[in-house]
Amino acid sequence: QVYLVESGGGLVQAGASLKLSCTASGGSFNTSAMAWFRQAPGKAREFVAGLSGSGGGTMYEESVKGRFTISRDNAERRVYLQMNTVKPEDTAVYYCAAAKSPYPETWFTSRAYTYWGQGTQVTVSA
Repeated sequence: QVYLVESGGGLVQAGASLKLSCTASGGSFNTSAMAWFRQAPGKAREFVAGLSGSGGGTMYEESVKGRFTISRDNAERRVYLQMNTVKPEDTAVYYCAAAKSPYPETWFTSRAYTYWGQGTQVTVSA
């Protein structure tokens, strides 16, 4: 069993930066692909960014490419999402997710990830 706890969310103005953290406990963190998803009010949960177990492979949703960066510190059992130049449309609850393998079956769908955190709210004002 892997337990994930997100932190770092908050209220920021458009154009600002924010860094989310996800701390994992239990399981084999180093061999788990990690990802960030988000869910805005009234919308489905969507993939934001993913990172392989070794950190060598990354994937980003198109609208965050060049603005968001996912990274991990396997020694600290943490994964991060650096969010730069945020926009009002980035407003959502952000979830950390872990797969059971170094690469997920597919990056983009929720079913590829077994473990989920409770989420952290990010609100971007115009």
